[in-house]
Amino acid sequence: MSEAAQVPFSETKAPEAPDRLHRGALGLIDISASTMANIGPAYSFYFAFGLIVTTAGIAAPLTIIAAIVAIALLANTLSQFSRAHPSTGGFITFVGKTFGGTSAVTTALLCGAGYIIAISSVLVISGGFLSMMLQYYVNWNVPWIVFSVLLTAGAVMMMVRGVAVSTRLAGFFFGFEMLVLVVVSIAALVKNGGHLSGAPFEPKHINNGFSGLAAGFPLAVYLFIGWENSAALAEETGNPRRNVPRAVFMSVALMGITYLLVAYSTVSGFHDNGPALAAAPIPFISVAHGIVGWLAFLAYLAGMTSTVGVLIAAVNSQCRLVFNAGREGLLPRWIGRVHPVRRTPVNAIFAFIAIAGIIVLGWAIGHWAGGSTGALSALNYFDESGTMGTILILVVYFLANLALPFYYRKYRPAEFSPVKHLVLPVLGMFAIGVPVYYLCKPGQASPYDWFPYAALVIVAVSVVYATLLTRRDAGLGERVGSIVADE
Repeated sequence: MSEAAQVPFSETKAPEAPDRLHRGALGLIDISASTMANIGPAYSFYFAFGLIVTTAGIAAPLTIIAAIVAIALLANTLSQFSRAHPSTGGFITFVGKTFGGTSAVTTALLCGAGYIIAISSVLVISGGFLSMMLQYYVNWNVPWIVFSVLLTAGAVMMMVRGVAVSTRLAGFFFGFEMLVLVVVSIAALVKNGGHLSGAPFEPKHINNGFSGLAAGFPLAVYLFIGWENSAALAEETGNPRRNVPRAVFMSVALMGITYLLVAYSTVSGFHDNGPALAAAPIPFISVAHGIVGWLAFLAYLAGMTSTVGVLIAAVNSQCRLVFNAGREGLLPRWIGRVHPVRRTPVNAIFAFIAIAGIIVLGWAIGHWAGGSTGALSALNYFDESGTMGTILILVVYFLANLALPFYYRKYRPAEFSPVKHLVLPVLGMFAIGVPVYYLCKPGQASPYDWFPYAALVIVAVSVVYATLLTRRDAGLGERVGSIVADE
């Protein structure tokens, strides 16, 4: 008997709705490549590693190891849910099936807000990085907003055309960036062979001991944001109960190994000089420049393709969470409509991008009104929006870990494992608590000091809205997770 046939009666679903995505369009390699393209190792590492070194020192690779452990714990949670109930709704469905309609709507709003704020940083940095590259090589001084609009429009066109086309394009970009990262890293290790040491992996080289490690930990976790991509593609994936968990663990493992290689080669390329590394705008490209000029050019190209790949892969997966919430009535139903021919969630794609654009516009107006127009740089917005979005996303991760043991005890008690369904998710909640604390602790510089309060407001508004909606719509709780990916 297949796994699908073993789903308990309490989880049987309504007949197939007309607004289904293109089922079976993707395979294991497709969703794995899309997940890693969403993570965007070049994009994430280029703009975050210098900040990690600022907090943790040259032993920054140790923070990456800690982040790998934390993400692996989360991967267990996502995999266990996906084996039992594969759904395009991802964390929204998993939390909602466990705790009811109010929690589903709340999670949908938190997911939507967190991912849209985070994706707005990608919209900005895609144009910002291309602007930096052209200014460096051909001395063109074109505002980043022009390139951001053009690249976003091109990415949207690809996503509307179809999930297979856009996913494979993102996968192609990912393959190129991985090749460049590995080649430059190995070249850096060869060139700096006389300066190689174990210092980057020695705890004594962490700034301020455990507090330095913990302070760099949120940034290291940010390197992996997007690891959950494959779950949202479950409906379009063949055999999602098997392939989604495999894609999750494959992606986390390969990205972890890649980050450790690239981090070690970068620290070694700066001869273990932490202050110099932290002061470099993009440390990895500085290392590539120190080897040979054409490698630096390839590193720039890898950063560009990585950013566009993240834009395509992230919107592809994250808008599907919003789409599914609209399809089930957790959000306005017009969001849950698909293209009649291509079976792509066009309304969700356009809504996702439009709201992200409005957030960017509001940020720009805020800086102008406050007289700080000098801070209107793509890199500055990347840091600010990435931090704000990550706080909300981490809250959703925490809720998913909390839900797992209750879900299995409620729906699959015969399969309940104390280790997989209790111990590991509890450890995952502790692991998530560390970055949440350091992102929210008092005494941070503006505007980071008010981000925790903004997050609390979003949570409070989401709970109130969810409560009112579930009171008005008595059947909402029954619709959560009503469309199973392989049924």
